[in-house]
Amino acid sequence: MEPLKILIIATSHSEMINSNRKTGLWLEEIVGPYYVFKEAGAMITVASPDGGKVPLDPRSESIIISTSSSKRFRNDQEAMLLLTHSQKIGAQTASDFNFVLLLGGHGPLWDFTENESLKNLLEDFHRQHKFIGAVCHGVAGLLSVKNRMGEPLVRDRRLTAYSNSEEQVSGATNLIPFLLESKLISLGAAYSKGPDFISHVIVDGTIITGQNSDSAKAVARRLLISVKESPKKIEEMIY
Repeated sequence: MEPLKILIIATSHSEMINSNRKTGLWLEEIVGPYYVFKEAGAMITVASPDGGKVPLDPRSESIIISTSSSKRFRNDQEAMLLLTHSQKIGAQTASDFNFVLLLGGHGPLWDFTENESLKNLLEDFHRQHKFIGAVCHGVAGLLSVKNRMGEPLVRDRRLTAYSNSEEQVSGATNLIPFLLESKLISLGAAYSKGPDFISHVIVDGTIITGQNSDSAKAVARRLLISVKESPKKIEEMIY
């Protein structure tokens, strides 16, 4: 049996515009899924809008919130190589992968939205009935994606993403271009959320979303389970 081929998409954006605050990929959002996928024997490709080095949000590397898994990742040459030498999104094709996972950190609010290469790639995944996973602000990558009828893919879809209340607690409300929860609701998404900073995952057909970084590992596990099932048999489930 051939190993699963998984595409992970991360941000290339490193600064909150009009602010001195740095941003980028939230480290734990790749750490959890990476080891879930590796233990399953999967082949992993990391891509980003610009390719090359994926910036990490400095706060996610803080010793205060550092975990044994994140320390393991930083000392894992193979893992870090994926982040320092990411491929460009535009060079990827959906037919090469079993599913895709979009990661967060605040960066995607700038470089995932209205990204034509990402939009086209995700629409190809959707047309091929392949699973699309998204965690935290990575859900922003779905905003411009259209379904087969030319309507927003998120319309009437049950999903979650980083909440307005989590933005407020993290002090980012006035530093970002838009509130993701509000934007999803404005597009007609059936948005729901759990308690702040607690894992909350929603499955709606081939779309699997997690509210925050604590949800990343659960989304990865659900993707592995779901890809082995027929999409027609997948029931809508809330975790």
